[in-house]
Amino acid sequence: MGRMRPIATIAVMLGVLCTHTALHTAQGQTTAPAVVGAAVAIPGVVRAGASIERILTGYDGLDDPIGLSDGALVFSEPGARRVHRMNTSTNAVSVLVAESNESHGVTEDATGRLISAQAWDGSTRIGIIHPPERQTVLSANFEGRPYSRPNDLIVTRRGGVYFTDPGLTVQQAEALVKRLGAPLGPRLPPAVYYIPPGGAAIKIEDKMIRPNGIQLSRDEKVLYISDSNGADVIAWDIQPDSLVRNRRAFGTLTGRSARDNGLGGIKTFADGMTIDNEGRLYIATGGGVEVLSEQGQHLGTIPVRCPPADCQNLAFAGKAKTTLYVAGAGSLYKVETIARGFTGRAK
Repeated sequence: MGRMRPIATIAVMLGVLCTHTALHTAQGQTTAPAVVGAAVAIPGVVRAGASIERILTGYDGLDDPIGLSDGALVFSEPGARRVHRMNTSTNAVSVLVAESNESHGVTEDATGRLISAQAWDGSTRIGIIHPPERQTVLSANFEGRPYSRPNDLIVTRRGGVYFTDPGLTVQQAEALVKRLGAPLGPRLPPAVYYIPPGGAAIKIEDKMIRPNGIQLSRDEKVLYISDSNGADVIAWDIQPDSLVRNRRAFGTLTGRSARDNGLGGIKTFADGMTIDNEGRLYIATGGGVEVLSEQGQHLGTIPVRCPPADCQNLAFAGKAKTTLYVAGAGSLYKVETIARGFTGRAK
């Protein structure tokens, strides 16, 4: 394991209005609360007519919100290579990590450290990014080859990390060639990995077109992965050694994206996932937020849209964890729910 380069962390008091205003002016980001839709009833999940509200917009990407135990929301801004913290009572935002190495997925371990999936080409890795004095790289390669584009991750109570590396879409590959000014060399194929505490990464899945969102069951005995180019959420049973067995289709997604990432398959564009206290699984897809029961039954879809693209990730946050936040295309949305997000961990 190696140390990450120092990351400047800006501590900003969320309650100081002038500082918050200056920060947003400097970054060109705006808050624009607006009702943009309404939910349909999903028993036990959300009431019919519950407002879908856009609360933040203008970010250079907005991904992987997670709800911390103090009620705050943390989210990444991959295009600007920052991580932010939001006060869920006021929607005031401050920069938590000013250089995130293009972090996408973020998770919090049992000691309060933030771990992220970092996708900046040339330094792709899984590492601790906050607090600054504990920054470190957990894994930067698999069998000596650098990761392609780590995307989402989750940490267990015992400190192991599961993460997805979906590789590049056609559009991402073209943009990277343009940035580098040279053809791309051989890369690791799309896969899912497990990093044991203090150990080297172990590949546990390589059969999906684009493995993307990742989640654990409440008891951490089942691992869920979404495939952006597949119709099914895939589940595995987690063994005592933290490896997996009994691969199976857990639930089928109905949403489809109007976009094309050039990878074929079924374009659900399934992405990030979260769970509630009843074990229901929530998945951001091309159709909105799809909800599956703990047994995999499709319960309905919350029609959240993230124009001009698809929603990317989601989380319950706030003191009671009864607000569902949905991120995508540089904006953040919220809807009040009947369900309560899982209180056993941040993500």
